[in-house]
Amino acid sequence: MDIRKLVKKQVSALRAYDAKRVPCKIKLDANESPYGFADAAGNMAGIRTNRYPDPEARHLRHLLAKDLGVNPEGLLFGNGSDELIYYLITTFGGPVSYPVPTFSMYGIISHTLCEKKIEVPLDKDFDLDVDGFLKALRKEKPKLIFLSSPNNPTGNCFSTDRILKIIEASRGIVIVDEAYQPFSSEKGMLPLLKDYRNLVIMRTLSKIGLAALRLGFMLADPEIIREVNKVRLPFNVNSFSQAVAVAALKKKKEFRASIKAIVTERERLFEEMMKIESVTTFPSEANFILFRVEDPDYVYASLLKKGILVRNIKNVVPGCLRVTVGTPKENTAFLKALNEITRS
Repeated sequence: MDIRKLVKKQVSALRAYDAKRVPCKIKLDANESPYGFADAAGNMAGIRTNRYPDPEARHLRHLLAKDLGVNPEGLLFGNGSDELIYYLITTFGGPVSYPVPTFSMYGIISHTLCEKKIEVPLDKDFDLDVDGFLKALRKEKPKLIFLSSPNNPTGNCFSTDRILKIIEASRGIVIVDEAYQPFSSEKGMLPLLKDYRNLVIMRTLSKIGLAALRLGFMLADPEIIREVNKVRLPFNVNSFSQAVAVAALKKKKEFRASIKAIVTERERLFEEMMKIESVTTFPSEANFILFRVEDPDYVYASLLKKGILVRNIKNVVPGCLRVTVGTPKENTAFLKALNEITRS
């Protein structure tokens, strides 16, 4: 039997997401926080492992809703943002539109679910091409539009007025993915949620020190949440993730301190990288920095030889690498290595 002949064409054309482990001393490739909340794991004590988790994550939902000042009925949790993207596309279908370059899972999941993808290139400043989106809205009538702001991998926030023009012109749903919003100087779209019924906001705990939990959430009009909840797999968020998240979210001072430290280090990294003549560094509102070099493969490999792992995204943004902001010690080691490599 040839198993490949049984696979759907859309799946057969895909390659598995490459998340392989690369041995290194300093890991700066995955936009993870260098600061964790290991002590919050103590909250797992007493969990009855023979029982299914709370399917509604009620304790966590009410805690987060109170912190954000939203209606608990307007919150839904998933195993990271990836699962929520999957649920949204499953619920509403396509066409699905998004700018490029951006987070790859919008396109991958759309393809997997056999929905038409409408990609709109960013402008030369990595901002939204409003005219391009308005044209796509008129011609293709996408049911879903995903906008990551701050955007991965470019690091910038999209202009609020451009986001609003797209929301107001769309007869579908616009999802603003704010995975990196905690590191941004922008307030984000949360204050506008009540003004637009077709606005959905996605956020995650992965970037702020809880990546191991795989816990993301979406905020939207309760009617949208009810429809998406129909396709949510039962008991999707496990008891351990719920318990650790509840304990960690109560540590507000620690969260604020770690985010402030990352932003401070991001600015230091940016200023020092700007001094390297052969490196073009792009401003960032996230916990990573995009930079362009003459030979990304050489710089990537040379950094790895020195034990420093960054992300080579030359196929997404020509000539570019992406470095996650680490601890001060890690960032200093990266800067030293980058200077040595580019001067050799």
